[in-house]
Amino acid sequence: MIGNLGQRMITGAVFGTLVIGSMLWNPYAFALVFSFFMVVGLWEFYNFFKQHQVVEVSNEIGIFIGIFIYILLVGISFEWFSVISLSLIFPLFFTLILNELWAKHAHPLLNISVLVFGIIYVVGPFYLSIDLHVRDTSPLPKVLGMFLLIWTNDTFAYFTGRAIGKRKLFERISPKKTWEGTFGGILFTLLLGFLIGAYINKGEVLFWVISALIIAPGAIFGDLLESLFKRSLNIKDSGKILPGHGGVLDRFDAALFTIPFFYCWSIIYLYWK
Repeated sequence: MIGNLGQRMITGAVFGTLVIGSMLWNPYAFALVFSFFMVVGLWEFYNFFKQHQVVEVSNEIGIFIGIFIYILLVGISFEWFSVISLSLIFPLFFTLILNELWAKHAHPLLNISVLVFGIIYVVGPFYLSIDLHVRDTSPLPKVLGMFLLIWTNDTFAYFTGRAIGKRKLFERISPKKTWEGTFGGILFTLLLGFLIGAYINKGEVLFWVISALIIAPGAIFGDLLESLFKRSLNIKDSGKILPGHGGVLDRFDAALFTIPFFYCWSIIYLYWK
């Protein structure tokens, strides 16, 4: 029998190989892999509220509209569709509202908010990562560098916290996180950012050091936000697709919050340079 740690290691290795391998292979492989994760993540998000006593959302409508918007955005990134196609997004969002006219739910505004937020929270970051990867020509792809920094922050925050952690960071939401672990994760993330900029994507030390300063706090807030969702809904894991890790949202929690900020900084740097 494989213990939980063994499960986590095997799943982590397979997951990392899939993500990194698709990024290094070509943008289409990466888009395919991330599209799968996006669909599963969107299903997991709406499934949070399956047994909720107040929120009553239609998983089918949210997932259908989310996939439609995602295909539209990714198609524009790959130049399959014209940029003018973006105009379709607005009526698609308003289509989410129509179901509430006939559903006779007690809290229609709350239901609409959850449906729309699910698309923003899940579809948005997965799309942005694909769009950034399509634009990128760096020796080490920027999205890959971002994930390496996120994983470094998570790993060293965990080990530093285990070794010397005493002061709780946010005990109400995540009792195991400590200030010592947080600073340990940030320091090692900064170190890796410097090494990437100095020795791999040479001449981009400033970009990667600032990226590390954006990514490390973003990963922490993303993890805390996901913990807040699950704790408020009394859910342990978002799913079971990744043995030892839980669901897609459990594995991408840090990335979902970080990607929009990293994307914004990358675009600013691209035009600034």
